[in-house]
Amino acid sequence: MNNLSIITEFLLMEFSSMRELQVFHAVLFLVIYLATLMGNLLTVAAIITDPQLHSPMYFFLSNLSFVDICTISVTVPKFIMNSLSGIQSLSLLGCAAQIFFYLVFGTTDFALLVAMSYDRYVAICHPLHYGNIMTPVRCVWAAVGSWLSGIVYSAVHTGNMFRLPFYGSNVIHQFFCDIPHVLKVSTPDVFQTEFLLLVPSLCIGLCCFAFLSASYARIFSNILKIPSEEGRYKAISTCSPQLIILVLFLISIMIAVFSDTSDNSPIKNLLIAMSYTVLPPLMNPIIYSLRNQKVTVVMGKMIRRMFFPPS
Repeated sequence: MNNLSIITEFLLMEFSSMRELQVFHAVLFLVIYLATLMGNLLTVAAIITDPQLHSPMYFFLSNLSFVDICTISVTVPKFIMNSLSGIQSLSLLGCAAQIFFYLVFGTTDFALLVAMSYDRYVAICHPLHYGNIMTPVRCVWAAVGSWLSGIVYSAVHTGNMFRLPFYGSNVIHQFFCDIPHVLKVSTPDVFQTEFLLLVPSLCIGLCCFAFLSASYARIFSNILKIPSEEGRYKAISTCSPQLIILVLFLISIMIAVFSDTSDNSPIKNLLIAMSYTVLPPLMNPIIYSLRNQKVTVVMGKMIRRMFFPPS
């Protein structure tokens, strides 16, 4: 260890040495970032301003959209700045901040999806008791608990990863401080401790997944018992966006966990990282606006007021 230099900053991967392609990557990510911001901000604004959307389901959706804004803001703006400036370095503190906030928002996202599945379970399986169970106070506590779980989980893992100095290569073959690539240059003690920390995390995640599976199984079982076709369609339309978003989130997590962290294919690494850092925040408002007529109508009114204000 004494013969190795201590890492004080990381060098993020350049996906092309050509200046034209670097600018193209920056413009492409800027367009994706602005589209994500606009879609999620419109969703949050529509839910806040329209009294018809002041219900537990839309309360959790507004939190989810806010988390999506925060998630993509952790990695993409820095990549855009690096591509335009040509500077690929990131300080050790900046790398720790990226990992901390990304874990916070990722864990909070998952916890909110669990809360949303319970909300739909109560609404469809116990509609007469919905108002008594999903009270505003309980919804607020569920959201607060989701954020606290994300903060605690992230603090434990980030604190463990950065408690000892890094030695060896400081090159990260990714456009942000991706956890698998950072663990590659960590000490064996940190790697072993992180593996032990992942065991209870995996158990908690499996319990949440079992709860989600049981909730949606009960939901669709009750939907099939609805006699009218119109009633079944209405019930499906209220829970299908959450289910699609959940499936997209789980797919992105599986890609992040099981993807190859090889340093030989930078473009492949970029596409894999985009599938779990950029795609979910971009797709979530599209999925919800296309599948929820109330949100679509309110967002349409807001857009018309912004671009065609009344005289």
